[in-house]
Amino acid sequence: MKRIKTGINGIDQITGGFPDGRSILITGDAGSGKTIFGLQFAKMSCEQGLKTVYITTEEDSNDLYTQSSAFSWDLKSFEDNGSLSFIELAGIRAKVTEAEMSIDIESMKGNFSKFLNDLPDDTQTVVIDNIGSYTAKLTPYEFRDRFDLLVYELKQRNITALIILDSATSRELNEIALFSVYGAFKLMKRDNPYTGRRERVMDIVKMRSTKTPTQFITYEINSNGITIVSGIELDPENKDKKDK
Repeated sequence: MKRIKTGINGIDQITGGFPDGRSILITGDAGSGKTIFGLQFAKMSCEQGLKTVYITTEEDSNDLYTQSSAFSWDLKSFEDNGSLSFIELAGIRAKVTEAEMSIDIESMKGNFSKFLNDLPDDTQTVVIDNIGSYTAKLTPYEFRDRFDLLVYELKQRNITALIILDSATSRELNEIALFSVYGAFKLMKRDNPYTGRRERVMDIVKMRSTKTPTQFITYEINSNGITIVSGIELDPENKDKKDK
């Protein structure tokens, strides 16, 4: 299976990259680097010549440019050459919320497929940051039904997707989402019992057709973005492993 590099060297070393045409879920606490992960993946996708779309539900492109500039990532050049485009849904969501106060639009609740309405036909990679804003009032059954449809439609279009789901969404929905996606990462902050210091760790919860570590992977957010610090232990024979 063809793989798309993530731009995070340690992750690419472990997994070989994200499987082409499949959906990967990112969950995590506030401040754990979910959006940075998304931006880093979008940047690397563009560098691999892939037509990339970043769908943002809470911030506008200027906010994302500001975050990217901290890492000296020139996303504007990718947008200028047509390899990257942004779809901003924050303003649309505000208008929908206002409309909900005066009319009943129950049928629009949790309609994740609308994320794909404005995607160009030649889109190869997409980042959805994040769907948590659209899960309010959904029952677990409704969420599973709509999320399954989103993943199915992305696969049908052969789009490699990074879907971000924030920790404010119930743990129950996070667990349900895991069953639908091809791979999943959980980003966390914890106190290291040995050093007494706060640290960031990620768990590769699943990645089908891929050998992954069971231990947490420690990472930092520095001038290069997300950088793996420790937790990678691959045998030389498996370093360049391929899917069966």
